[in-house]
Amino acid sequence: MSSAATVLPQGAGYGVVVGIGLFFSALMLGITAIQGRYTAFKPNTSEEFSSASRSVKPGLIAAGIVSAWTWAATLLQSSAVAYEYGISGPWWYASGATIQVLLFAMLAAKLKMNAPNAHTWLEIVGVRWGTTAHIILMFFGLATNIIVSSMLILGGSATVTALTGMNTLAACFLIPVGVAIYVVVGGMRSTLICDYTHTTVLFAIIFTFLFTVYATSPKIGSISKMHELLTNAAATSPVSGNAGGSYLTMRSLNGLIFGVINIIGNFATVFNDQAYWQRAIASRPETTVKAYLLGGMAWFSIPFGLATTLGLAAVALKGDPDMLPLSAADVSAGLPAPTAAAALLGKSGAAAMLVLLFLAVTSATSAELIAVSSILTYDVYKRYVNPAATERQILNMGHHMVVFFAVVMGFCGLIFFYIGVSMGWLYLFMGTLLGSAVVPIALCITWSKANKIGCLVGAVAGLVLAVISWLVATAKLNDNVINVVTSGGNYPMLTGNLVAIAVGGIIAVVWSLIAPENFDFDLTRALNKPEGAITPEYEVEKEGSIAEKKKAQGGETTVPVDKEHAYESAHKTGITSAAELSHAGLKKAFRFAAWSSVILTLIFVIIIPLSLFGSSVVYGVSGFGAWVVIGFIWAFIAAFIVVLYPLWESRLGIAMVCRGIVKDMFKPGSGKYVDPTEEGPVV
Repeated sequence: MSSAATVLPQGAGYGVVVGIGLFFSALMLGITAIQGRYTAFKPNTSEEFSSASRSVKPGLIAAGIVSAWTWAATLLQSSAVAYEYGISGPWWYASGATIQVLLFAMLAAKLKMNAPNAHTWLEIVGVRWGTTAHIILMFFGLATNIIVSSMLILGGSATVTALTGMNTLAACFLIPVGVAIYVVVGGMRSTLICDYTHTTVLFAIIFTFLFTVYATSPKIGSISKMHELLTNAAATSPVSGNAGGSYLTMRSLNGLIFGVINIIGNFATVFNDQAYWQRAIASRPETTVKAYLLGGMAWFSIPFGLATTLGLAAVALKGDPDMLPLSAADVSAGLPAPTAAAALLGKSGAAAMLVLLFLAVTSATSAELIAVSSILTYDVYKRYVNPAATERQILNMGHHMVVFFAVVMGFCGLIFFYIGVSMGWLYLFMGTLLGSAVVPIALCITWSKANKIGCLVGAVAGLVLAVISWLVATAKLNDNVINVVTSGGNYPMLTGNLVAIAVGGIIAVVWSLIAPENFDFDLTRALNKPEGAITPEYEVEKEGSIAEKKKAQGGETTVPVDKEHAYESAHKTGITSAAELSHAGLKKAFRFAAWSSVILTLIFVIIIPLSLFGSSVVYGVSGFGAWVVIGFIWAFIAAFIVVLYPLWESRLGIAMVCRGIVKDMFKPGSGKYVDPTEEGPVV
């Protein structure tokens, strides 16, 4: 698309990036102000800022997971692999990046069991293994955040520039600006609420493209027409490595190779990324596992549905006068989806894709900003610079680090752009750089026998050997020519990814089995717990407020009974109570997470794709129709999970806010939230 004229005027790019960005910033500032006035959760404490007081319900956490995991690559790279490999591309992208979130449910359960009051996963590393391990694994954590942020900025700026001609330099720095504003003011809860609004709009636009391609478009408009166009495209230009050269088969060698790279790389960008730990930390203990399983299953529908729609449409419309030609560089930059959107719907399609991408990029950006802010605040500033930091100092540092990393994101995206590294290249490379730390990090949080030296040696040795093997494979396969193009090939990237995760995992596990530690997780359970802390009477939600308990004991009170008030009051300190941390309940949740996530992983990446790969079937119209219908149904279920379910589960809180607003309308000041334990004396 770079070789063709832009579809939208340059002003549209600035309008979306600046206008919509500031609109959402203003919206979130307003919601934060309402939240502060009518609920117990005020973003003027470090706990609320970084962890939303550890009180968020599963639907909103699931929406946050979907939003944080919907990168520019989710929309662009998934469609690019559909453009290159056919229907196997969407499946391998979606399944290869869903299983990590499902498996992370186990880590989330262990986090609540072993360190319920941690702010970051690195705090746990520091308590368990000390300073050296903390610094080494912090490198992998921050490297993950930088790689992910760079992909967000690269994908977002490339599409904005391609569609509108907006200056890339301006796009790189303006994209994170609006996000930083509402993250600084509202913190983690503001981020999750914005995630929800973005995800709602995102699904609305995705459904627009689904129905346009398969129901209303005069260019395609039906499943049978799409099948016909894909068959013709394969006859003209067969797909190398696919059964019959067809786009309509799961028998795709390059698709399978991409799937392996995708699986390994995304383990690194979930397990190493504080953004996913942050959502586990913010979640209520009893529903953490539920949130991750729902979020993972809902997220699958986005890349699968969009790539099966726009990625395949880009193939089907080859030769159409409205479909701009795509070079290899354009495909690597992720431009098949926006190009197809513009060809199908003209300027309105390009505008919809621009908004869709902007919302995805900014949602994921907000997750990265709050994640890095937490690491730099708690694992750098508080641990090494000012261990005696006050609450105000910690909160101010959190604000400053959000702004700092927003600027860093812009510079990283710009650097990679000018050296010629695309979003697609970084997506394939991330497992090579980050994969060796996946198993050591997981073992540190979950296994008392994990050996410190073995895990650190595995992480470092895996990184070194992965980079060496990647470069050697590049040289051997390209006559000793090593550059951005040759190093981005499937086989060199596959080699580096496999070596990273295998070496890191094998060394860590074998060393731990030979020389096991016997760590007592009571040390991490005590992390950040105030000395002498007691469990407030009202912390168990099912028992209601303190007023109910006093009344049950025969006393009377002027305090109104309100369970939503009671739960909010219990969590305003951000400290998880013993009443919520039933060891038996959390063990049960962990077992459920283990069984369900492992079974779903086997279904997604072994049973379904490999059986279809082995069969070498090229789908006819009915088979392809079933494939598309499944995508539609999955998208509707996902929309219910992350759009309607959060509203239902928050109905009491929403009603409480509405009551406060109505009271203020008739008697200013009467609707303001008052802690039920402070409203009046217990008589």
